[in-house]
Amino acid sequence: MVRNFSSHCARLTGVAILVFSLAACGGGDKAQDSSGNAGNDGGGNTPVQPSDPNSQGTLQAATLLGTIAQADISAAVADKESLVQGLQPRYAVTSYRLEYLTIGAQGQAVRASGLVSVPVKPAGAKSPLLSYQHGTIFRDAETPSNNAVASEVAVVMASLGYIVLAPDYVGYGVSKGTPHPYLQSAPMAASVVDFLTAAKTWRSQEGVVDNQQLFLTGYSEGGYATMAAHRALQMNNSVHLQQLRAAVPGAGPYNVQVTLDSLINIVRKENSLVGALINPGFLRYLGGSAQREVRRALLRELLPDDADTVIDPLFLDNFLADNVAATARISNVHDWRPQAPVYLYHGRDDRTVPYASSTSTLAAMQAQGAGELVSLTDCPATPSSHIGCVAPFIGFMLGKLAPIAQDL
Repeated sequence: MVRNFSSHCARLTGVAILVFSLAACGGGDKAQDSSGNAGNDGGGNTPVQPSDPNSQGTLQAATLLGTIAQADISAAVADKESLVQGLQPRYAVTSYRLEYLTIGAQGQAVRASGLVSVPVKPAGAKSPLLSYQHGTIFRDAETPSNNAVASEVAVVMASLGYIVLAPDYVGYGVSKGTPHPYLQSAPMAASVVDFLTAAKTWRSQEGVVDNQQLFLTGYSEGGYATMAAHRALQMNNSVHLQQLRAAVPGAGPYNVQVTLDSLINIVRKENSLVGALINPGFLRYLGGSAQREVRRALLRELLPDDADTVIDPLFLDNFLADNVAATARISNVHDWRPQAPVYLYHGRDDRTVPYASSTSTLAAMQAQGAGELVSLTDCPATPSSHIGCVAPFIGFMLGKLAPIAQDL
């Protein structure tokens, strides 16, 4: 659920050989091996006739995925492998796949998808909105709208009384085959904000009533997407901003420059040769060809053998070229002043997204005048690793929302 760039740091010893051999040997980039765009099967779709069919956030179609009984969700929560043990589902949940327009890495129009999970309440009962951004995944079958099962986090959250919106992101779901704009703030924010817009249209058409409260949350890449979306809502004075009550992002690479610098430091401590070879300060003097070969090697380490998604490598290109300005402009989402509470959460022992990403975010936001609106809570797990802090994060997030969320 939350695998990320450095989950394979221990395997990077092969980069030293690859840097010098890949250019001569040639070979394709595994990150570019993907199946084509996966469309719908056509079953159960409700077509929508938008007033402007080309605008971002326009709802394109809605598909009923089914209803899961409260007892089944409770059984999934009780499973020893569950990340949400201890929760008490209250409602059955009906889920839908929505298709909508957003933008991709190049600013192009993309038809994307996401999951909406709705608690089954008495007619007319209201619910708060929870926009849940998932962590890094490499298999399309794991995306929210392709995995609306009893154990899916979005479904479990809906069983607590929230209307849960879980965008698949560009590159997954109906946009599979389109490069996923990993750590690119504008398209990542758009995939979330545009889904909020499409879901609002759908709720209006279907009579699904919310209580005008909106919360944003996510872990790892989902934390990054949460922060990017929050910033975009505020910068653009979005209509959704009026509903936003709080954001709870966990262990996200908000400060991408600091995150990748910290990862290189980890690698350097364990293998000085590899650390030197992937150091942008060294690579920039070797030119674009060497940078591309290192990028290919790193992307091979990023993607598991059974990955069926495509990662856009722009974040790596900018970093390996030592283009700090481009990383700040295109990727960083940490240095701004939020107007709604931001509850950061991170583990000090995190080697996947180093803790420094959150501490630098806290410092930057406070320097911007955020004051007590932003806080950082340490994960109490031992060790407080990236994966080890997922379950504690969910409990922390729900605890932060509990005093605020109404109509559950």
